[in-house]
Amino acid sequence: MKAAWMIGGAALALSSAMVLAQEAPVDLLPPGFDDPAPAPTPTPRATRAPTPTPTQASPGEVADPGTVGQQPGEIVQPLPLPGETPSADLDLTNLPSLEELESMSTDDLDELLGLKPKFDIPPAARRSMERVGLLDVQEGGLPAASLARQPAGLVRAVLAGTTQPMVSRWGHILLRRALASRLAAPEGMSAVEFATLRARALNTLGEHVVARALVQDIDTANYSPALTNAAIDAYIGSADIVGACPAVRLVETPRDDAQWQMLAGICNAYAGEATRAQNDLRRLLSRTEEDRIDVLLAQRFAGSAGRGRRAVTIEWDDTGTLTPWRFAMANALGEPVPEALLEEAAPELLRTAALTPALTPVQRARGADIAASSGILSSSAMVDLYSQIFAEEGVQGDAAITASRLREAYVGADPLRRLSAIRDIWSGGGDYSYGRMVLTAYAAARLPVAEEIGEEADGLIASMLAAGLDGDAMGWASQVDNGSEAWALLALANPSSAAMVSGGDFDSFVDDDESARQHKSRMLLAGLAGLERIASADVAQFSERLAVDFAAPTRWTRLIDRAAEVDNAALVAMLAGLGMQGEGWDRMTARHLFHIVSALRRVGLEAEARMIAAEAVARA
Repeated sequence: MKAAWMIGGAALALSSAMVLAQEAPVDLLPPGFDDPAPAPTPTPRATRAPTPTPTQASPGEVADPGTVGQQPGEIVQPLPLPGETPSADLDLTNLPSLEELESMSTDDLDELLGLKPKFDIPPAARRSMERVGLLDVQEGGLPAASLARQPAGLVRAVLAGTTQPMVSRWGHILLRRALASRLAAPEGMSAVEFATLRARALNTLGEHVVARALVQDIDTANYSPALTNAAIDAYIGSADIVGACPAVRLVETPRDDAQWQMLAGICNAYAGEATRAQNDLRRLLSRTEEDRIDVLLAQRFAGSAGRGRRAVTIEWDDTGTLTPWRFAMANALGEPVPEALLEEAAPELLRTAALTPALTPVQRARGADIAASSGILSSSAMVDLYSQIFAEEGVQGDAAITASRLREAYVGADPLRRLSAIRDIWSGGGDYSYGRMVLTAYAAARLPVAEEIGEEADGLIASMLAAGLDGDAMGWASQVDNGSEAWALLALANPSSAAMVSGGDFDSFVDDDESARQHKSRMLLAGLAGLERIASADVAQFSERLAVDFAAPTRWTRLIDRAAEVDNAALVAMLAGLGMQGEGWDRMTARHLFHIVSALRRVGLEAEARMIAAEAVARA
């Protein structure tokens, strides 16, 4: 009966279309109203001679019985002549059979009956695609026309090649700024493709919230299948499942995988079609042998819409690894994830928890160190997070201890107690201890410049520079020893472009360097050379001693140097991000650092160049 009803609905739609194939309306104006009378608009579909327009009978005359009498202003719809069949260009040979109708999904039926909307935004409200992004120049973004005249193939290769997170926190911040800027697409590249490549790169960096905002700057009707996929990744990464529904319901895409079907079911439920959604998800669950928990999570989420609530039990036993879909759904639903799975979760998953508003501050703190060390969280955001944890009553565990020690670092009775609290916070960072330095940046800046705490100057200065507090860090310039690590950090972070380093001081640093393969010395030499703060003769001497070669050209070095020559800050930032990919600073070469710092300095991004160089020495 359901299939028969569907065919009846389809026939009704077809008969409605046939009504349109009628004769054009005749002129209803009385004679003499228009002089000359307007000619009737020709109708291509007419198959017979037009019916003469009826005229008003003269006084004393009897109207022709075959003529329908009309009153002024009355509209009469002419009927087809006897034996005439209205013509409609409809192909009835492709109607689905009963079996095909029964196997069709609701989305397929919507498409068959023409019920799927194409564009739900009025023309006056549609947004231009000329410039897409979040940050204008006045808001800290890069110039809009920065890439307009650059080769499309080059920009495409750079963005498509950004497939790993940055080793540098400051490099991450710089690349995020470039990708989020309101930019025009290069010539030869569509605005949709340009936005797609940027959204993908932001997702790679873990900046799912920024990627989501970027794709939301584009009307859904302009989405391509590739941009839709990037948008879905951004919404899942930010645990905003319902936010993906406009793209899922409106964009035509060849996707039909399990994740897409689960999203479609969820979105149908939140569109008021709870029964349809649960039926679709139930069918999907019956066809799923593995990863059943994914469909169960989708059923739980869809059941939360409207009155379609139904109990769904989530069991994590033998579910395998924690995937982005499971982590996002669990966070959005408030479903606890077993500790065993969290301990084995990839850092890329945990860092998304730091920005998930559905989680408690204690749950967000689990990934806060990772997010801070990578550049996703600022020092102020970290302090706000731990302040919320400290304000909660009854909170226990490592996060509560860190919050308590952070308060002591700010309001301790004397500088030594505050320094002790800062040390305790650093010691709890584990593999992501640099995130703890981001957390203590402002507390370190509040410490007085004093000899009794000077033994921790290296860490305090590195902590301040992690948040860009170069002015506060320079207050220690008179207290550090030449050739020490604290001296090296200040030599790179000094805002004065006239600050030069002598070969003797650099030689002392090299002699005391205990890092593996003297990696810190190589990073320091690359940073000083890129900032032009060491004599060229000293660069040549120490390059030979440390076995580094800044002049050896590669295709990447030629491109970033050329971009700096033409003063293109946006292209330099993207090329710098391409060269800073990796899992750690041990993957970063001195030659790459030299060209990055030098190019950034030449295009007016010297502050970023100084912070990247100082970070390289601190983390090498």
